[in-house]
Amino acid sequence: MHLEIRSLTESNQVKFKTIIEPFRIKTIQPIRQTTEAERSEALKNASYNLFQVHADDVLIDLLTDSGTGALSDQQWSAMMRGDESYAGSPSYFRFEKAVREIMDFAHIIPTHQGRAAENILFTSLVGPGQVVPSNTHFDTTRANIEAMKATALDLLIPDGHQPSSQHLFKGNMCIKSLEQVIEKEGVKNIPLIMVTITNNSGGGQPVSLENIKQISAVARHHKIPFFIDACRFAENSWFIKKREHGYQDCSPLEIAQKIFSLADGCTMSAKKDGMVNIGGFLCLNQDSVAERCRTHLIQTEGFPTYGGLAGYDLEALAVGIKESLDPHYLEYRIQSIAYLGERLTKAGIPIVLPTGGHAIYIDALQMLPHLKPTQYPAWALANQLYLSGGIRSVEIGTVMFGLQPDGTEKAAPMELVRLAFPRRTYTQSHVDYVIEVLTHVDSIKDQIPGYQIISTPRPLRHFTANLKPLKLNPAA
Repeated sequence: MHLEIRSLTESNQVKFKTIIEPFRIKTIQPIRQTTEAERSEALKNASYNLFQVHADDVLIDLLTDSGTGALSDQQWSAMMRGDESYAGSPSYFRFEKAVREIMDFAHIIPTHQGRAAENILFTSLVGPGQVVPSNTHFDTTRANIEAMKATALDLLIPDGHQPSSQHLFKGNMCIKSLEQVIEKEGVKNIPLIMVTITNNSGGGQPVSLENIKQISAVARHHKIPFFIDACRFAENSWFIKKREHGYQDCSPLEIAQKIFSLADGCTMSAKKDGMVNIGGFLCLNQDSVAERCRTHLIQTEGFPTYGGLAGYDLEALAVGIKESLDPHYLEYRIQSIAYLGERLTKAGIPIVLPTGGHAIYIDALQMLPHLKPTQYPAWALANQLYLSGGIRSVEIGTVMFGLQPDGTEKAAPMELVRLAFPRRTYTQSHVDYVIEVLTHVDSIKDQIPGYQIISTPRPLRHFTANLKPLKLNPAA
């Protein structure tokens, strides 16, 4: 009797709902439990600024996903062959090759992180009185542009300013607004156009490939350089694959290659989708601009084949940037954020929808209607999350973006609290704990006071400003 054993095809395999981490934990780092009284004292000692709280006093750290993730065994292995030669290190050439397979630009210049790449690029291209349009500039990008006495202009589509809008690509730039700005300012006054993928300031929302094509077409028509802020390019590629018609059969790598083929260069904080703890780079096609950038790099970062990084950092980046495009990893990461978003929405907690790739963004203005933007509701909510459960998050609202170049202050377009998840670091039980804490905070939200700034630097005041809580007005 002959028995035929047939393998299951993908089409009839059982699909399970539980999202599992596509890795095993090999090394652990203990985290310390604290009492609410201890956290209250820690926050007071930090002048009510979560950036100033010691990491040992934080239970779950969602301040940022930048450089806070875990390295893979392949990255640790690669780091052991890091070559620390000052010039011409083989580690640089392995890094360059890995980046070029994804972003085929003529010049690939390493830097110690993304803001260094921004500083070098803007120092080389941007001058006083000029305008740099984007979908939404993030804090360091804006600060580096304004340091050149130029204007960082946000041209996000209207849906991007509506937290509850279900637009699938809320990170898109408004093309009509871009064309109007070019007509108003003149081509000579616009040194470059940027687009941030994904749009960090606007809820981690993706940008469609069609929108990138349109931006590229406008830029090339007017002969304006087009750059991509690429720090979460892998996550953006995954959203294109899942949400944009015509790309379902493309791999994340193929989509990323399409994206970068439309640009003249990019800045990259590799601490995000480079999957490393430190590192970044600047990519360019134009030889003359690259020469100016390398000259500035030597003055501030180091020789162009190490750019402020150790050889082992370059090795970790060369491996990590490929790992970020792994479909199994991307599906796990995006679905984990979606899981948290679904639970919070079910609990009635207002968040930016649809969920993005690296973080959940809570709509603090809607959650705390008793606080005005000038009382910094997102800052207040972030501090309460820490007080109640030891969770550190970050405000993306009027403290971060309200201070204008002329010294005046105006309310930010949105008052958001970002819970950014480090890559390959926390498990589902950590996420469930975050849900529990947020549900508790929601039950006492009427008791959360606003804040007042006591002292502040310029720019980027949110990093080091000192604040104090206001007395809660029972009649408010």
